[in-house]
Amino acid sequence: MKLISKDIEKDNAGQVTLIPEEAEDMWHTYNLMQVGDSLRASTIRKVQTESSTGSVGSNRIRTTLTICVETIDFDSQACQLRVKGINIQENQYVKMGAYHTIELEPNRKFTLAKKQWDSVVLERIEQACDPAFSADVGAVVMQEGLAHICLVTPSMTLLRAKIETSIPRKRRGNCTQHEKALEKFYEQVMQGILRHINFDVVKVVLVASPGFVREQFCEFLFLRAVKQDIKLLLENRGKFLQVHSSSGHKYSLTEVLCDPAVTARLADTKAASEIKALGDFYKMLQHEPDRAFYGIKQVEKANEALAIDILLVTDELFRHQDVPTRTRYVRLVDSVKDNGGTVRIFSSLHVSGEQLNQLTGVAAILRFPVADLSDEESSSDDD
Repeated sequence: MKLISKDIEKDNAGQVTLIPEEAEDMWHTYNLMQVGDSLRASTIRKVQTESSTGSVGSNRIRTTLTICVETIDFDSQACQLRVKGINIQENQYVKMGAYHTIELEPNRKFTLAKKQWDSVVLERIEQACDPAFSADVGAVVMQEGLAHICLVTPSMTLLRAKIETSIPRKRRGNCTQHEKALEKFYEQVMQGILRHINFDVVKVVLVASPGFVREQFCEFLFLRAVKQDIKLLLENRGKFLQVHSSSGHKYSLTEVLCDPAVTARLADTKAASEIKALGDFYKMLQHEPDRAFYGIKQVEKANEALAIDILLVTDELFRHQDVPTRTRYVRLVDSVKDNGGTVRIFSSLHVSGEQLNQLTGVAAILRFPVADLSDEESSSDDD
Protein backbone atom coordinates (compact mmCIF):
# COMPACT_ATOMS: atom_id res chain seq x y z
CA MET A 1 0.00 0.00 0.00
CA LYS A 2 1.26 3.47 -0.87
CA LEU A 3 0.31 6.53 1.19
CA ILE A 4 -0.18 9.55 -1.11
CA SER A 5 -1.40 12.07 1.47
CA LYS A 6 -2.63 12.19 5.05
CA ASP A 7 -4.55 15.17 6.40
CA ILE A 8 -5.87 14.56 9.92
CA GLU A 9 -6.88 17.41 12.24
CA LYS A 10 -6.32 17.66 16.01
CA ASP A 11 -9.88 16.41 16.63
CA ASN A 12 -8.93 13.25 14.61
CA ALA A 13 -11.22 14.13 11.69
CA GLY A 14 -9.68 14.12 8.23
CA GLN A 15 -8.78 12.08 5.18
CA VAL A 16 -6.08 9.87 3.70
CA THR A 17 -5.33 9.06 0.06
CA LEU A 18 -3.94 5.59 -0.61
CA ILE A 19 -3.04 3.34 -3.55
CA PRO A 20 -3.58 -0.42 -3.03
CA GLU A 21 -0.70 -2.21 -4.78
CA GLU A 22 -1.43 -5.89 -4.11
CA ALA A 23 -4.30 -8.22 -3.17
CA GLU A 24 -3.56 -8.07 0.57
CA ASP A 25 -3.99 -4.27 0.48
CA MET A 26 -7.71 -4.80 -0.25
CA TRP A 27 -7.98 -6.66 3.05
CA HIS A 28 -6.28 -3.76 4.84
CA THR A 29 -8.67 -1.30 3.14
CA TYR A 30 -11.67 -3.40 4.21
CA ASN A 31 -10.47 -3.09 7.80
CA LEU A 32 -10.00 0.68 7.47
CA MET A 33 -13.49 1.37 6.16
CA GLN A 34 -16.65 1.84 8.23
CA VAL A 35 -20.27 2.74 7.51
CA GLY A 36 -20.64 6.54 7.51
CA ASP A 37 -17.15 7.19 6.05
CA SER A 38 -16.91 9.00 2.73
CA LEU A 39 -15.02 7.35 -0.13
CA ARG A 40 -13.79 9.12 -3.28
CA ALA A 41 -12.54 6.93 -6.10
CA SER A 42 -12.53 6.35 -9.84
CA THR A 43 -15.39 4.10 -10.96
CA ILE A 44 -17.43 2.98 -13.97
CA ARG A 45 -21.02 4.23 -14.30
CA LYS A 46 -23.59 3.15 -16.88
CA VAL A 47 -25.07 6.39 -18.24
CA GLN A 48 -28.11 6.77 -20.47
CA THR A 49 -27.76 9.18 -23.38
CA GLU A 50 -30.32 10.60 -25.76
CA SER A 51 -29.35 11.46 -29.33
CA SER A 52 -30.65 14.40 -31.38
CA THR A 53 -33.10 12.04 -33.07
CA GLY A 54 -34.56 11.02 -29.71
CA SER A 55 -33.10 7.50 -29.57
CA VAL A 56 -31.87 6.40 -26.13
CA GLY A 57 -28.63 4.50 -25.64
CA SER A 58 -26.32 3.70 -22.75
CA ASN A 59 -22.58 4.03 -22.33
CA ARG A 60 -20.15 2.91 -19.63
CA ILE A 61 -18.23 6.00 -18.52
CA ARG A 62 -15.31 6.28 -16.12
CA THR A 63 -15.84 9.03 -13.59
CA THR A 64 -14.78 9.97 -10.05
CA LEU A 65 -17.47 9.79 -7.36
CA THR A 66 -17.63 10.57 -3.65
CA ILE A 67 -20.05 8.34 -1.75
CA CYS A 68 -21.18 8.06 1.86
CA VAL A 69 -20.47 4.41 2.71
CA GLU A 70 -23.51 2.25 3.55
CA THR A 71 -22.43 -1.34 2.84
CA ILE A 72 -18.97 -2.91 2.46
CA ASP A 73 -18.54 -6.28 0.76
CA PHE A 74 -15.19 -8.08 0.73
CA ASP A 75 -14.66 -11.23 -1.33
CA SER A 76 -11.83 -13.04 0.46
CA GLN A 77 -11.25 -15.52 -2.39
CA ALA A 78 -10.87 -12.94 -5.16
CA CYS A 79 -9.62 -10.19 -2.77
CA GLN A 80 -12.16 -7.78 -4.25
CA LEU A 81 -13.74 -4.92 -2.32
CA ARG A 82 -17.11 -3.39 -3.27
CA VAL A 83 -18.44 -0.37 -1.44
CA LYS A 84 -22.05 0.82 -1.85
CA GLY A 85 -23.36 4.21 -0.82
CA ILE A 86 -25.08 7.41 -1.93
CA ASN A 87 -23.40 10.09 -4.03
CA ILE A 88 -22.65 13.18 -1.89
CA GLN A 89 -20.87 15.42 -4.43
CA GLU A 90 -22.16 16.99 -7.63
CA ASN A 91 -21.27 14.96 -10.73
CA GLN A 92 -22.26 15.43 -14.36
CA TYR A 93 -23.29 11.77 -14.70
CA VAL A 94 -24.70 10.89 -11.26
CA LYS A 95 -27.32 12.83 -9.30
CA MET A 96 -26.84 13.78 -5.66
CA GLY A 97 -28.37 11.09 -3.43
CA ALA A 98 -28.19 8.39 -6.14
CA TYR A 99 -26.83 4.99 -5.12
CA HIS A 100 -23.62 3.66 -6.61
CA THR A 101 -21.28 0.73 -5.92
CA ILE A 102 -17.55 1.41 -6.24
CA GLU A 103 -15.26 -1.57 -6.82
CA LEU A 104 -11.81 -0.55 -5.64
CA GLU A 105 -9.06 -1.47 -8.08
CA PRO A 106 -5.35 -2.22 -7.57
CA ASN A 107 -3.02 0.68 -8.48
CA ARG A 108 -5.86 3.25 -8.55
CA LYS A 109 -5.89 5.80 -5.76
CA PHE A 110 -8.82 6.38 -3.43
CA THR A 111 -9.48 8.93 -0.68
CA LEU A 112 -11.11 7.87 2.58
CA ALA A 113 -12.50 10.52 4.93
CA LYS A 114 -13.65 9.94 8.53
CA LYS A 115 -15.09 12.09 11.28
CA GLN A 116 -12.93 10.14 13.76
CA TRP A 117 -9.69 8.30 12.99
CA ASP A 118 -8.86 5.99 15.92
CA SER A 119 -5.43 4.62 16.87
CA VAL A 120 -6.11 1.06 15.63
CA VAL A 121 -7.02 2.28 12.13
CA LEU A 122 -4.05 4.66 11.95
CA GLU A 123 -1.68 1.89 13.04
CA ARG A 124 -3.07 -0.40 10.34
CA ILE A 125 -2.33 2.28 7.71
CA GLU A 126 1.22 2.61 9.06
CA GLN A 127 1.74 -1.16 8.91
CA ALA A 128 0.16 -1.53 5.45
CA CYS A 129 2.33 1.27 4.02
CA ASP A 130 5.63 0.36 5.70
CA PRO A 131 7.27 -2.60 3.90
CA ALA A 132 9.20 -3.45 7.06
CA PHE A 133 5.90 -4.43 8.73
CA SER A 134 5.11 -7.00 6.04
CA ALA A 135 8.65 -8.36 5.88
CA ASP A 136 8.28 -11.77 7.52
CA VAL A 137 11.82 -12.71 6.52
CA GLY A 138 15.18 -11.23 7.38
CA ALA A 139 18.30 -12.36 5.52
CA VAL A 140 22.04 -11.98 6.01
CA VAL A 141 23.94 -12.97 2.86
CA MET A 142 27.65 -13.00 3.61
CA GLN A 143 31.19 -14.05 2.81
CA GLU A 144 34.42 -13.06 4.53
CA GLY A 145 34.52 -9.24 4.53
CA LEU A 146 31.14 -8.70 2.82
CA ALA A 147 27.58 -8.91 4.18
CA HIS A 148 24.16 -7.75 2.98
CA ILE A 149 21.35 -7.44 5.54
CA CYS A 150 17.96 -7.59 3.80
CA LEU A 151 14.25 -7.69 4.56
CA VAL A 152 12.09 -9.82 2.27
CA THR A 153 8.43 -8.87 1.72
CA PRO A 154 5.93 -10.72 -0.50
CA SER A 155 6.67 -8.25 -3.31
CA MET A 156 10.23 -7.00 -2.85
CA THR A 157 13.63 -7.37 -1.20
CA LEU A 158 14.82 -4.35 0.76
CA LEU A 159 18.54 -3.86 1.37
CA ARG A 160 18.89 -2.45 4.87
CA ALA A 161 22.69 -2.51 5.28
CA LYS A 162 25.82 -3.39 3.34
CA ILE A 163 28.90 -4.16 5.44
CA GLU A 164 32.23 -4.33 3.63
CA THR A 165 35.63 -4.56 5.25
CA SER A 166 39.11 -5.76 4.34
CA ILE A 167 40.13 -9.08 5.90
CA PRO A 168 43.91 -9.82 5.79
CA ARG A 169 44.89 -13.25 4.54
CA LYS A 170 46.05 -15.91 6.97
CA ARG A 171 49.85 -16.08 7.21
CA ARG A 172 51.78 -19.19 8.03
CA GLY A 173 52.29 -19.35 11.78
CA ASN A 174 50.40 -16.05 12.40
CA CYS A 175 46.61 -15.78 12.08
CA THR A 176 46.15 -12.99 14.65
CA GLN A 177 45.46 -10.15 12.21
CA HIS A 178 43.07 -12.30 10.19
CA GLU A 179 41.12 -13.40 13.28
CA LYS A 180 40.94 -9.86 14.73
CA ALA A 181 39.63 -8.44 11.45
CA LEU A 182 37.10 -11.27 11.14
CA GLU A 183 35.86 -10.73 14.70
CA LYS A 184 35.46 -7.00 14.03
CA PHE A 185 33.53 -7.82 10.83
CA TYR A 186 31.22 -10.25 12.68
CA GLU A 187 30.62 -7.61 15.36
CA GLN A 188 29.52 -5.09 12.68
CA VAL A 189 27.14 -7.66 11.16
CA MET A 190 25.69 -8.40 14.61
CA GLN A 191 25.07 -4.69 15.23
CA GLY A 192 23.45 -4.44 11.79
CA ILE A 193 21.06 -7.30 12.65
CA LEU A 194 20.11 -5.64 15.96
CA ARG A 195 19.58 -2.29 14.25
CA HIS A 196 17.64 -3.38 11.16
CA ILE A 197 15.72 -6.56 11.98
CA ASN A 198 12.49 -6.15 13.95
CA PHE A 199 12.06 -9.52 15.70
CA ASP A 200 8.43 -8.69 16.58
CA VAL A 201 7.67 -8.87 12.84
CA VAL A 202 10.35 -11.09 11.32
CA LYS A 203 9.61 -14.79 11.77
CA VAL A 204 12.84 -16.23 10.32
CA VAL A 205 16.35 -14.88 9.71
CA LEU A 206 18.26 -16.63 6.91
CA VAL A 207 22.05 -16.64 7.33
CA ALA A 208 23.54 -17.61 3.97
CA SER A 209 27.15 -17.97 2.85
CA PRO A 210 29.57 -20.14 0.92
CA GLY A 211 31.86 -22.44 2.97
CA PHE A 212 31.76 -22.31 6.77
CA VAL A 213 31.31 -18.53 7.19
CA ARG A 214 27.65 -18.85 8.31
CA GLU A 215 28.50 -21.47 10.97
CA GLN A 216 31.41 -19.38 12.30
CA PHE A 217 29.29 -16.23 12.36
CA CYS A 218 26.33 -17.86 14.17
CA GLU A 219 28.73 -19.35 16.73
CA PHE A 220 30.23 -15.87 17.28
CA LEU A 221 26.77 -14.26 17.40
CA PHE A 222 25.32 -16.42 20.16
CA LEU A 223 28.53 -16.61 22.21
CA ARG A 224 28.61 -12.79 22.16
CA ALA A 225 24.87 -12.68 22.99
CA VAL A 226 25.49 -14.85 26.08
CA LYS A 227 28.58 -12.87 27.10
CA GLN A 228 26.84 -9.47 26.74
CA ASP A 229 23.41 -10.76 27.84
CA ILE A 230 21.69 -9.66 24.61
CA LYS A 231 18.25 -11.09 25.39
CA LEU A 232 16.77 -10.10 22.02
CA LEU A 233 19.13 -12.50 20.22
CA LEU A 234 18.91 -15.27 22.81
CA GLU A 235 15.09 -15.22 22.85
CA ASN A 236 14.96 -15.37 19.03
CA ARG A 237 17.71 -17.94 18.48
CA GLY A 238 15.20 -20.40 17.01
CA LYS A 239 14.41 -17.96 14.17
CA PHE A 240 17.93 -18.22 12.66
CA LEU A 241 18.27 -20.67 9.76
CA GLN A 242 21.65 -21.40 8.17
CA VAL A 243 21.66 -22.05 4.41
CA HIS A 244 24.22 -22.28 1.60
CA SER A 245 24.73 -19.50 -0.96
CA SER A 246 27.28 -19.20 -3.73
CA SER A 247 28.49 -15.76 -2.53
CA GLY A 248 27.85 -12.90 -0.12
CA HIS A 249 26.34 -10.69 -2.83
CA LYS A 250 22.67 -9.67 -2.71
CA TYR A 251 21.78 -11.54 -5.92
CA SER A 252 22.59 -14.83 -4.12
CA LEU A 253 19.43 -14.33 -2.07
CA THR A 254 17.37 -15.54 -5.06
CA GLU A 255 18.95 -19.00 -4.97
CA VAL A 256 18.60 -19.07 -1.16
CA LEU A 257 14.84 -18.38 -1.30
CA CYS A 258 14.42 -21.21 -3.84
CA ASP A 259 16.00 -23.76 -1.47
CA PRO A 260 13.26 -26.36 -0.59
CA ALA A 261 14.24 -26.29 3.12
CA VAL A 262 13.81 -22.51 3.13
CA THR A 263 10.45 -22.50 1.31
CA ALA A 264 9.10 -25.13 3.73
CA ARG A 265 10.25 -23.08 6.72
CA LEU A 266 8.78 -19.86 5.33
CA ALA A 267 5.40 -21.51 4.76
CA ASP A 268 5.34 -22.42 8.46
CA THR A 269 6.21 -18.91 9.66
CA LYS A 270 3.09 -17.08 8.46
CA ALA A 271 1.20 -15.73 11.47
CA ALA A 272 3.56 -17.73 13.74
CA SER A 273 3.53 -15.12 16.53
CA GLU A 274 -0.28 -15.12 16.63
CA ILE A 275 -0.42 -18.94 16.68
CA LYS A 276 2.17 -19.02 19.48
CA ALA A 277 0.25 -16.42 21.52
CA LEU A 278 -2.98 -18.40 21.14
CA GLY A 279 -1.17 -21.62 22.12
CA ASP A 280 0.29 -19.89 25.18
CA PHE A 281 -3.21 -18.69 26.11
CA TYR A 282 -4.68 -22.21 25.94
CA LYS A 283 -1.80 -23.59 28.04
CA MET A 284 -2.34 -20.85 30.61
CA LEU A 285 -6.09 -21.51 30.64
CA GLN A 286 -5.39 -25.17 31.38
CA HIS A 287 -2.68 -24.78 34.02
CA GLU A 288 -3.24 -21.30 35.54
CA PRO A 289 -6.82 -20.24 34.73
CA ASP A 290 -6.51 -17.14 36.97
CA ARG A 291 -3.98 -15.79 34.43
CA ALA A 292 -6.04 -16.43 31.27
CA PHE A 293 -9.19 -14.37 30.72
CA TYR A 294 -11.52 -14.11 27.72
CA GLY A 295 -14.67 -12.12 27.05
CA ILE A 296 -14.75 -8.32 27.10
CA LYS A 297 -15.91 -7.91 30.75
CA GLN A 298 -13.26 -10.29 32.10
CA VAL A 299 -10.50 -8.72 30.00
CA GLU A 300 -11.50 -5.15 30.95
CA LYS A 301 -11.39 -6.13 34.62
CA ALA A 302 -7.88 -7.55 34.19
CA ASN A 303 -6.86 -4.34 32.42
CA GLU A 304 -8.17 -2.22 35.33
CA ALA A 305 -5.84 -4.23 37.57
CA LEU A 306 -2.92 -3.47 35.13
CA ALA A 307 -2.52 -7.24 34.80
CA ILE A 308 -2.53 -7.75 31.00
CA ASP A 309 0.76 -8.97 29.54
CA ILE A 310 -0.57 -9.98 26.09
CA LEU A 311 -3.94 -8.94 24.64
CA LEU A 312 -5.34 -11.13 21.86
CA VAL A 313 -8.06 -9.52 19.74
CA THR A 314 -9.51 -10.18 16.27
CA ASP A 315 -9.70 -7.46 13.64
CA GLU A 316 -13.41 -8.30 13.22
CA LEU A 317 -14.20 -6.42 16.44
CA PHE A 318 -12.88 -3.17 14.94
CA ARG A 319 -15.34 -3.53 12.04
CA HIS A 320 -18.34 -3.51 14.41
CA GLN A 321 -21.15 -1.31 13.06
CA ASP A 322 -22.02 -0.03 16.55
CA VAL A 323 -19.65 2.92 17.15
CA PRO A 324 -19.64 2.72 21.01
CA THR A 325 -18.79 -1.00 20.83
CA ARG A 326 -15.94 -0.40 18.37
CA THR A 327 -14.67 2.52 20.50
CA ARG A 328 -14.70 0.24 23.56
CA TYR A 329 -12.23 -2.16 21.91
CA VAL A 330 -10.03 0.68 20.63
CA ARG A 331 -9.85 2.11 24.18
CA LEU A 332 -8.90 -1.33 25.53
CA VAL A 333 -6.07 -1.70 22.98
CA ASP A 334 -4.75 1.82 23.73
CA SER A 335 -4.90 1.23 27.49
CA VAL A 336 -3.05 -2.12 27.32
CA LYS A 337 -0.27 -0.50 25.23
CA ASP A 338 -0.05 2.47 27.62
CA ASN A 339 0.37 0.02 30.52
CA GLY A 340 3.30 -1.76 28.82
CA GLY A 341 1.36 -4.76 27.48
CA THR A 342 1.66 -6.37 24.04
CA VAL A 343 -1.30 -6.37 21.62
CA ARG A 344 -1.73 -9.10 18.99
CA ILE A 345 -4.41 -8.32 16.41
CA PHE A 346 -5.50 -11.55 14.68
CA SER A 347 -6.79 -11.71 11.11
CA SER A 348 -10.26 -13.25 11.01
CA LEU A 349 -9.21 -14.77 7.64
CA HIS A 350 -6.56 -16.88 9.39
CA VAL A 351 -7.29 -20.10 11.26
CA SER A 352 -5.88 -18.59 14.48
CA GLY A 353 -8.34 -15.68 14.16
CA GLU A 354 -11.21 -18.11 13.63
CA GLN A 355 -10.22 -19.93 16.84
CA LEU A 356 -10.04 -16.67 18.78
CA ASN A 357 -13.48 -15.69 17.48
CA GLN A 358 -14.82 -18.83 19.18
CA LEU A 359 -13.53 -17.32 22.46
CA THR A 360 -15.57 -14.10 21.87
CA GLY A 361 -12.74 -12.55 19.82
CA VAL A 362 -10.89 -11.08 22.81
CA ALA A 363 -8.64 -12.78 25.36
CA ALA A 364 -5.67 -11.93 27.57
CA ILE A 365 -2.64 -13.58 29.15
CA LEU A 366 -2.04 -11.94 32.53
CA ARG A 367 1.19 -11.00 34.32
CA PHE A 368 -0.24 -12.20 37.64
CA PRO A 369 -3.42 -13.98 38.81
CA VAL A 370 -6.62 -11.96 39.12
CA ALA A 371 -9.78 -13.28 40.81
CA ASP A 372 -12.29 -14.52 38.23
CA LEU A 373 -15.01 -11.96 37.54
CA SER A 374 -17.69 -14.67 37.15
CA ASP A 375 -16.82 -15.97 40.64
CA GLU A 376 -17.31 -12.50 42.11
CA GLU A 377 -20.61 -12.07 40.27
CA SER A 378 -21.92 -15.41 41.52
CA SER A 379 -20.86 -14.61 45.11
CA SER A 380 -22.55 -11.19 44.95
CA ASP A 381 -25.70 -12.91 43.62
CA ASP A 382 -25.62 -15.24 46.65
CA ASP A 383 -25.49 -12.20 48.95
